[in-house]
Amino acid sequence: MKLPIISGQDAVKALGKLGYVTARQTGSHIRMKHPSDSSRKPLSIPNHKVIGKGLLRKLLRDAEITIDDLYNLL
Repeated sequence: MKLPIISGQDAVKALGKLGYVTARQTGSHIRMKHPSDSSRKPLSIPNHKVIGKGLLRKLLRDAEITIDDLYNLL
C-alpha cells in the first residue's frame, strides 16, 4: 500500500488517537510522547504542509504501526 501524503497536523491528530500527547513544541516541531506506555519512543513531528516519505516511514516505525493502521486513523 502507498504512503498517504499528509500534513504535520494530520499526523498529530492520527497519533493522538493512539494515545500520544503533545509534550512540547519548539518552533515548527511538535514533540509527542505516550504517557501510559514508556516503552514507546517519543516522536518529533514537523508542523509542515507535507511530511516527507522517509520521515513518515520513520514515524510509523517508531510508533510501531503499519501503513494500513495509519489509513484507519486518518
